[in-house]
Amino acid sequence: MSIYAIGDLHLSFSEGIEKPMDMFGPEWVNHAERTKANWKQTVSEEDTVILTGDLSWGLRMEEAVADLDWLDALPGMKVLIKGNHDLWWTSINKLNKLYEKIFFIQNNYFLVGELAICGTRGWICPGDNDFTTHDEKIYKRELLRLRFSLEEAHKAGHTDIIGALHFPPTNDKLQGSGFTDLFTEYGVKKVIYGHLHGKEAYSNGLESILNGVEYRLVSLDKLKCEPLLIWG
Repeated sequence: MSIYAIGDLHLSFSEGIEKPMDMFGPEWVNHAERTKANWKQTVSEEDTVILTGDLSWGLRMEEAVADLDWLDALPGMKVLIKGNHDLWWTSINKLNKLYEKIFFIQNNYFLVGELAICGTRGWICPGDNDFTTHDEKIYKRELLRLRFSLEEAHKAGHTDIIGALHFPPTNDKLQGSGFTDLFTEYGVKKVIYGHLHGKEAYSNGLESILNGVEYRLVSLDKLKCEPLLIWG
């Protein structure tokens, strides 16, 4: 039983949703087909895959269903974090009634054996060149959501935790944030995140150990469409 991660699938299988990704570079050519092939070669039904947001280009649930169905058909359990493009994301209670092999995280956590998966979407962090007062409001709300998720796992007695965000946990200067503080406070072992695309952007993401927590960028193009083994 292993845990894998990948983010930013940016699927668009619904009729009327045309969002070709190959314009963003060779890593995105036939990215869905390549991801599916790599997934089926790597992931078993006993495994879990964490998806760090931006799953579907659909704007409403009915436009995202084809993408969710495609994901559901792949091997293993899937644990989803909301991304900034996941505008179809609705009530967490409604979402978690849709599929047996897909679990949506928001103010909650998912348990794999004795390991808890906690997380939230995240947001731009203070100190970033583009950070505004509007961003500060969303940033503080996302910190609360992350604390809710971590605290739920903690109250249930789970101390082995993997953290997941969509946005990077630091600003573009790789300085610590409220997110990194929370992960340290709760003794999280490893944190994964996505959102950053293209070789020039990868350097804006923390990929090292900070205060005892390991951070990894798992966006699809960074992983070349292959889910990354992060546990097991």
